[in-house]
Amino acid sequence: MIKFKGLTLLFALTTFAFSALSADLNKVSFNDGWKFSKGKLVNAQKNSYDDRQWQSVTLPHDWSIEGPFDDKYNARNGGLPVFGNGWYRKSFTLPKSVKGKHVSVTFDAAMNNSKVYINGHLLGERPFGYIAFEYDLTPYLTYGDKPNVIAVSLAPENFSARWYAGAGIYRNTWLDINDDVHVAKWGTFVSTPKVTRQYAQVKLETKINNKGKATSAQIRHIIRNSDGDIVTESSSVVDKLKANSQQTLTHHFNMKNPILWDTENPYLYQIETLVIKNDTVVDRYTTPLGVRHIEYKADDGFWLNWRRVQIQGVCLHHDNGPLGAVANHRAIERKLQIMKDMGANSIRTSHNPPSPELVQLADEMGILLQVESFDVWKIEKNTVVNGYHKDFDQWHERDLRDMIRQNRNSPSVIMWSTGNEIMEQGDKDGWKVAKTLSDIARDEDPTRLVAAGFNNPNGAIKNKLADEVDIVGLNYKPTLYDDIHKEHPSWIKLASETSSVTSTRGKYHFPMDKYSTHDSRYVTSYDIVGPVWAYPPDIEFEYLARNPSVMGEYIWTGFDYLGEPTPYGGKDHSDIGYWNHDWPARSSSFGAVDLVGFPKDRFYLYQSQWTDTPMVHVLPHWNWPTMKGQSIPVYAYTNAEEVELFVNGKSFGKKVKGVDKAELPIDFKRWDKEDRPDYKTPYRLRWDVKYQPGELKVVAYNKGKVVAEKVIKTAGEAVQATLTPDRAEISADGYDLSYVTVEVQDEHGNMVPTAENKIRFFVEGAGEIAAVGNGDSATVEPFKADYRRAFSGKAMLIVKSIKGQKGKINIRAYADGLNIKPITLQAK
Repeated sequence: MIKFKGLTLLFALTTFAFSALSADLNKVSFNDGWKFSKGKLVNAQKNSYDDRQWQSVTLPHDWSIEGPFDDKYNARNGGLPVFGNGWYRKSFTLPKSVKGKHVSVTFDAAMNNSKVYINGHLLGERPFGYIAFEYDLTPYLTYGDKPNVIAVSLAPENFSARWYAGAGIYRNTWLDINDDVHVAKWGTFVSTPKVTRQYAQVKLETKINNKGKATSAQIRHIIRNSDGDIVTESSSVVDKLKANSQQTLTHHFNMKNPILWDTENPYLYQIETLVIKNDTVVDRYTTPLGVRHIEYKADDGFWLNWRRVQIQGVCLHHDNGPLGAVANHRAIERKLQIMKDMGANSIRTSHNPPSPELVQLADEMGILLQVESFDVWKIEKNTVVNGYHKDFDQWHERDLRDMIRQNRNSPSVIMWSTGNEIMEQGDKDGWKVAKTLSDIARDEDPTRLVAAGFNNPNGAIKNKLADEVDIVGLNYKPTLYDDIHKEHPSWIKLASETSSVTSTRGKYHFPMDKYSTHDSRYVTSYDIVGPVWAYPPDIEFEYLARNPSVMGEYIWTGFDYLGEPTPYGGKDHSDIGYWNHDWPARSSSFGAVDLVGFPKDRFYLYQSQWTDTPMVHVLPHWNWPTMKGQSIPVYAYTNAEEVELFVNGKSFGKKVKGVDKAELPIDFKRWDKEDRPDYKTPYRLRWDVKYQPGELKVVAYNKGKVVAEKVIKTAGEAVQATLTPDRAEISADGYDLSYVTVEVQDEHGNMVPTAENKIRFFVEGAGEIAAVGNGDSATVEPFKADYRRAFSGKAMLIVKSIKGQKGKINIRAYADGLNIKPITLQAK
């Protein structure tokens, strides 16, 4: 009988403040029991340092999201203190039974310029804030009652990114306690060299570490289906594992009638690798396995399991809105689900390596990933004076290899990207850097293609840089698709970044074509305003339809994100930061969804192109007391054939989708009123209606039959608000979240789209307030607070469970003049 040696050890360790077990035998969470302090501190790495006055925190932790907002912090950073110095410390003990084991710590990422110490000894440093790293603690540890102290110093710099990066140990941490013989960190590589519908060949490479004397071991691999049943297995004995060595083993498996991983059915197998010595399992390491067939065609895009799949993708930064950069599993899951509801099937991790949680969720949810490594190579990018270019020469190979090793077993990953809009596009030797990075990627993973995103394709073509990638990414260049395909018919092409239209949820400016910026610091939600490189989504829809050789698009962006408040800002105030003259604009407006996850109108425009379930959407809202009798443009977005508009029961006629195709401009350098006097496209239906209060109703038809409808009513005075959680039950693990939508309504239950009531929250019992928000991109109200003002009629309360506390979470809210019924959640 085979015994599991590590289990007894790990359950004992939980008494030493180590939290949840992972799927791997010898791995435990290391997130609890940390202390934090900001500032340059002397000798904080030493065990004797007095940290009793430091803040107690549970990781992941982003110190900058707590604020306060201030224009001195640079609006590109979100107006938050993302730079400076910070220290984390944790004291822990290990039982004497651990002595003789090999103990290592893994940080999924830390922002940034990290230095890690154990018991005063410097273990190493990593400048890149998006990459996971591991350190061996074994030589410096003590056992029994004597505590060990791990200390981490971080020094994120200003002007290090073009967006909010966050600050702190903002992803998870792990402790591995291994036998001498164990699977190396990120030590497996699974691939499927041959896949048919009836058969799959699986290849597994496994790196086995032996940190002790020469020995032998049995290595057993078991492929299990999603129910845990054994599908197939393989076993081998390694007679000679040399002392202090690493050996790579290769196993091949044959699977009959595999269930394929697909966007429609993301079926996952799991490979369990057991390391056995003297009939005892000393290590168990799990590897995800998704069996799928992928193919790229220069003339017909991306194919998954022998069918063409249009990339309907979104670019996403790593922040989670009011939570900051914290990599929270539920926050990321919710974000991806909202994108799927819009019709997205792919994510570009712009412009850096993603969290393990995002990749795991993409595997489970059937979302395709382009995993991107760098926003900068060797040449500095526009005002990002402390960007990755400072570390590129020393760290690019290590960082890129580590990114690929950490993610290459995930079936959701369909390509790597080595860079975005890098300045080497215009450098005569830029191709050399591209070749170096592509060669590294292919060496680590020969099964996937390598891409890069070009906003200067003419430069990248001229200096041969584009020849060094497998997939040519084109940023904001739809009019070049046909020419590039004719000139380079063998190239595989991708619209790697598109549109960049900006908008603010619930805000509309009249005349609709007058304002590119507005005194309110908001952007009209008619989806026609953007920076100089931008264009409306309709144009990308049209050029992709004309050019099937382009595999699809990644819109900029799926969600609003902190920082980069385009189109506001633009002046260089070197004394206080960049882009601050339009303060308090401090968040982007690029998203189809706002910062807290409320869909904007553009969400429905994409949904009308990317989904098949009949839908219809109408805009704007219908509360315009100062515009009575004046003409207001009314738009409908639908995936049906035609839509009929009713105003107060009167039909304004049907409009057929697609009839305005001839009006789509070929030259869209400025999509302004001179070029587009009516803002008509094949993808939007428009009526001009003289305003009168009452009801807007749109009815969508296919072949004359009603398939969808939507109604908007003029709201009266705000008298109540509702609290609606996205989940009524959450896990009592101290991480799980419920997003509670607050909607301000009139007496008939109509949302009041102009409501801005200040709402105070009270959370009692087994939960607490994690953050608040409302999607307002130009406010300095804190995210860490017990109150929030409604914005365009809505606000968001994010509730987190308290670790180990099960039971009711009672939520009350108060606002002057509003009746708000309390709600109760359950932590289980």
